[in-house]
This record gives sequence, structure tokens and C-alpha cells, in this order.
Amino acid sequence: MNSNGLKLRLVIGLVMAGMALLSYYGKTQENPLTGEKQQVSLSPAEEVAMGLQSAPQMAQEYGGLYPDDKVQQKIKSIGRELVLTFNREVESFGHGNPYQFDFHVLRDPQTVNAFALPGGQIFITVGLLSRLKSEDQIAGVLGHEIAHVVYRHSSEQMAKTEFYQGLAGAATAAAGDMGASQIANYVAQVKLMKFGRDDELESDEFGVKYMLKAGYNAESMIEVMEILAEASGGRSRDEYMSSHPSPDNRIGRIKEHIEKYKKEMR
Repeated sequence: MNSNGLKLRLVIGLVMAGMALLSYYGKTQENPLTGEKQQVSLSPAEEVAMGLQSAPQMAQEYGGLYPDDKVQQKIKSIGRELVLTFNREVESFGHGNPYQFDFHVLRDPQTVNAFALPGGQIFITVGLLSRLKSEDQIAGVLGHEIAHVVYRHSSEQMAKTEFYQGLAGAATAAAGDMGASQIANYVAQVKLMKFGRDDELESDEFGVKYMLKAGYNAESMIEVMEILAEASGGRSRDEYMSSHPSPDNRIGRIKEHIEKYKKEMR
């Protein structure tokens, strides 16, 4: 191997890694709702626009909206109560909520899922809704999804993906072979999975806090975890290689959060 060629590749790799790092930290913004400094790819206004633009296509992928207005309005009512509870706290600190929250039930009866788009569009499949037995359980699911929007998890993930892709490209340039590229991409994937698990746990805590503040039974979050575990067929998963923590891990944390916020509210 030519030493000059190796040095050149190393220099190129270092430059690319430096550019990825500068780009990542150049995306630093203060979250208008939490005050947290975050690296995010979009502004709050761009998040809202992306969510509104993506919502119709996302609904179609799940068979469209569930054709029962009474059910739709029930979900909207529970979701809005949680958002209003959060907004009252935010406004007490002199802040406004820049996001446009809305809640939708999807027609898909097979898929057991709920998710949030950037900016506040939140979806729950009728496949999951049909398994929930109370408004408290519904509030647990929706509160968790509201948190993903508030904490800007999607926009954070976009920025992290760009950063780790940049590092993977730098490693490939420095090594000059596909084996290094595959290893770098694997490491990047595992890193992003870890961030995903942290996001889920953070959202669980938010859900517990604002369920309690809105007058819902936060213990219902534990029931939701049990329902999700049952829906997965009871299969154990390798948590290290999963974007979601195991139900047992989440239940333990949820119990801790319930005790914490109940004490704070006494």
C-alpha cells in the first residue's frame, strides 16, 4: 500500500468527519417548549409544515381514516385535553406552543400501532384502539405520542442520521474498502437505535406526568405496555438491537415515574 495514498485517504476522512461534526452542531436550536439545546434538522414551523403535508399520504398507507366520526371525535377530545394541560403549564412560564396538534384514527384493523409526525399530527390504528379498554389507556398512548412532538424526536433523528452517515462516509474514505463501510454503517445503525430507545423512555415519562395532571389514571400506562406485549405475541426481543425498550423495562420505569409525579402533586 502506498503510504502517500494512505495519508491522503486519512486526511480526506478526517476532513469529512470534521465537516459532519460542524454540520451537526450547526443545527443546534433551543427547544421552545423545554428549553433544551438540541441538534435538529428543522425549525418548529418546518416541522408543522412537514407533518401537515405528510399526513394524508401516511393515512392512506394504513387504509385511510376510520369512517366513524364519533370515534374520531372521542380520540381528538382526549388528545386535546392532554395538550391543553401541557399548554397551561408552558404558558405559565411565558411560552407558547408552536405546534398544531390533531389526532386521527386509522382504518387498519391489523396493525397495532400509534405514531406522531413532526409538528403535531398524531395517529392511532383501530387495530390498537380496539385493544384498549378505557379512556385512561387511550390517554396513555396519546400522551406518549404528544411527547415525541414536544421533544422534537423526529427532527433530532434526522440530524443524527445525517451526522452518522457523514461519519460512515468519512470512515469509508479513510479506509478505502467496503468492509470498513459496512462496519461503520453498522455502528451508526446501533447508535441511532440507542437514541430511539431513549426517546421512547422519555416519552413514557411525559405521558405519565401529563396523564396525572389531566386527571387520568397513570397506572393505565402499565396496562398499555401489557397490551403491547400481548399484541407482539409474547416474543422476547433483543433490546440492544431494537428501537423500543422491552415492555418489562418500560413498566419498571413507568412505575417509578408514577410515584415521582404523584409525590410532586401532593
